[in-house]
Amino acid sequence: MKAAATSPAAPRAFSGSRWICTAGLLAILLLACSAGSADDQTTDKEVTVKVTPEIRKLIQGGLKYLASKQRIDGSWSLKEGRMGHSVAITGYALLAFMAAGNLPHEGEYAKNVTAGMQFLLDSAQPDGLFRNVSAGQYMYNHGIATIALAELYGESHAPALRAKLQRAVDIILKAQNPAGGWRYTPQPNDADISVTVVQAVALRAAQDAGLSIPKEAIAKAIEYVNSCYNASKKGFSYQPGGAPGFARTAAAIYSLQVLGKYDDPHVKAGSGFLAATTDRAQWSYGNYYAAPAQYMIGGDTWRSWYAQTSASLAKTARHEGDMVYWDTATDPGTPGPVFSTAVFVHVLAMPYHLMPLYQR
Repeated sequence: MKAAATSPAAPRAFSGSRWICTAGLLAILLLACSAGSADDQTTDKEVTVKVTPEIRKLIQGGLKYLASKQRIDGSWSLKEGRMGHSVAITGYALLAFMAAGNLPHEGEYAKNVTAGMQFLLDSAQPDGLFRNVSAGQYMYNHGIATIALAELYGESHAPALRAKLQRAVDIILKAQNPAGGWRYTPQPNDADISVTVVQAVALRAAQDAGLSIPKEAIAKAIEYVNSCYNASKKGFSYQPGGAPGFARTAAAIYSLQVLGKYDDPHVKAGSGFLAATTDRAQWSYGNYYAAPAQYMIGGDTWRSWYAQTSASLAKTARHEGDMVYWDTATDPGTPGPVFSTAVFVHVLAMPYHLMPLYQR
């Protein structure tokens, strides 16, 4: 069933841990459209957030910008060569397209998603590692790509995709260190919160997609994330004992919730830390985690966060015809507009309620 290009939230509702097509939801949407409703919205007992026509245009413009930056091999990149981090940036871009309702066989950008997925599959080697990735930051690329492939496999259940996803997951499991965390190289040595969060979320995404993940791997990951909590400042640090920060805390409480610890007291404390933090360095990177973290908390926390963030992004968006992108004007520390645009499209599209990872 193909998605309507003007209403990315229409074709799917969340059920269990994956996406399903529902004729009833489509009928409701058509009825709403015939009544002249202009806004997409998601409503449940905790979250009521609308995507206004203005924000929808930002999402659509951002997707068009990303589509224009896709390379001939199906990838997205910061620049040429390994330091362009094509594997990770392609993962980020794919997740943005999926958050707005595009899949390999659904949506206006189905062909872009298919090409990006194929790039990741072609980059996956028989040993489970992705080729042409900078060794110094390997596992971050690996984790983001694995999340994207897991979400895609959960929708398609293609056998060829599963085999490569399983090998990528095996690399993650083998690289988990005794404390439960991960570092930038695929060996079980050191660990930090930024790399750990990505691997932990990849395991949850793979588990949701139907792969078997050892319970102890999840339990140890939770243990490591909590070891980075700073009780005096109620935030999370890069490594145990360090100073907490905005992006680190966002990543930590996001991962705890994705791993099932929605009511962990550290999550509530960390959410408060985010709201009180004025020095939001790494704004695009941090919000990639902060937005879904606050979304999963729900209620006024999410409504307030989305209202403030979407208003800020509307002001800082750059327009090029009908394309929209974000760059260093929004976040001086961003690695580039492709990354920032992928992140912010993902954030703005969250009220469409299409990402299985963010559902309890």
